Amino acid sequence: MLDAVVIGSGPNGLSAAITLARAGREIVVYEAQDVIGGGAKSAELTLPGFVHDVCSAVHPLGIASPFFQSLPLDQHGLEWIQPPVPLAHPLDDGPPALLQNSLEATAAALGKDGKAWRRLFELSLKNWPDLKRDLLGPLRFPSKPMVMGEFGLDALRSAAAVARRFSTPQARALFGGIAAHSVLPLTATASSAAGLVLALAGFAEGWPIPRGGSQAIANALAAHLQSLGGRIVTSSPISFLAQMPPSRVILLDLTPRQILRVAGERLTPAYRKKLEKYQYGPGVFKLDWALKAPIPWKSPECATAGTVHLGGSLEEMIVSEKACWEGAYAEKPYVLLTQPSLFDPSRAPAGQHTAWAYCHVPNGSTHNCTEAIERQVERFAPGFRDVVLERHVLDPQKLEALNANLVGGDIGGGAVTLSQLFLRPTRQLYATSDPAMFICSSSTPPGGGVHGMCGFHAAQAALKYLAKAKA
Repeated sequence: MLDAVVIGSGPNGLSAAITLARAGREIVVYEAQDVIGGGAKSAELTLPGFVHDVCSAVHPLGIASPFFQSLPLDQHGLEWIQPPVPLAHPLDDGPPALLQNSLEATAAALGKDGKAWRRLFELSLKNWPDLKRDLLGPLRFPSKPMVMGEFGLDALRSAAAVARRFSTPQARALFGGIAAHSVLPLTATASSAAGLVLALAGFAEGWPIPRGGSQAIANALAAHLQSLGGRIVTSSPISFLAQMPPSRVILLDLTPRQILRVAGERLTPAYRKKLEKYQYGPGVFKLDWALKAPIPWKSPECATAGTVHLGGSLEEMIVSEKACWEGAYAEKPYVLLTQPSLFDPSRAPAGQHTAWAYCHVPNGSTHNCTEAIERQVERFAPGFRDVVLERHVLDPQKLEALNANLVGGDIGGGAVTLSQLFLRPTRQLYATSDPAMFICSSSTPPGGGVHGMCGFHAAQAALKYLAKAKA
């Protein structure tokens, strides 16, 4: 009998497997697709020689992950590339807002809002090593209660309320655009949390890209797992648990909908009912481009940034991010764009480039947002369409077909509403009604992002169960 099996080879599934293997446990990972990686995959989606990230692309929480930092991933080929500027947010009038590699540089560039910007982040940044360990895990008593308390007062506010502390369009738009990664309405309670965490990660550790694409993260995790004796079986979709060999514990890198489908018969009716109530958030509509030249930004500073937010003013983004929750489509959507080939020439043939962008849409949408996204790019980079060689479209349904965890195109494993911010997918967190079955996906704390912490914490819970069962 195996010690453990893991269903799903995304970063969380691989991290759970590594945690168990490091403890000397015999572990096998089953992956439905031909290629490992889940949300950390890369492929030639447009033309030969153009490498695109299928889902995630930029990884502030990857480089910041305490678990990843404990692994020798560099020995397995993972190399982080730091663009000169983590993030640019262009506006119609005036210079773009820039999230730079330090709090001081960012605050200095924001002029009269610099003091307020510095005040918002300086205590948390000073205590970032302790704070991130508390934030990237389940709800528990914090290591520094006063620091967490001050952070929490801002994190529980809406992004719109926090952004309106600033007087300049640049500072307001910069914070609002970062907070929009939460995929929440910017007026919602706790929608500022993502903005605070991602900005802090940018100041402390950057917003890097992996050389060669996000697949490099999954490949490095897999190589380390195999060096510990763990095994990975690809092209093996698991429709029911009896397909797998007997094991002492099972870890599911799956969201509630897949858990019900695969393991429902092992769960109590009461627990199944809780999973059925789990809320998924809006989806994304994603475009990948093969380009014959770099994006022709009006503001040259945008060409120094790995990530560019195309959302216009704070007020525009409030409208845009509300629409997808109401089943509607904004005329000017908030667009999150990355341009990795500017900093990693391995992504495209010499002299040519790749870019990647998405906007938020209603869950399960089939609406084609290509025109709306490209119109936003043209707004800040006139002539963009002239450099497009080929485009590849992934709407929510296509994303879910590629990865069943992306339910309706939800890339975060479920909505991060206040009720699901800490207690996801149920109050039992990683545990289920079956004492030998655990959940290790982004539907558990700390939620979405390529950081492996969901898998690490779930595996810790599984190890405690194994130790108790042996005793």
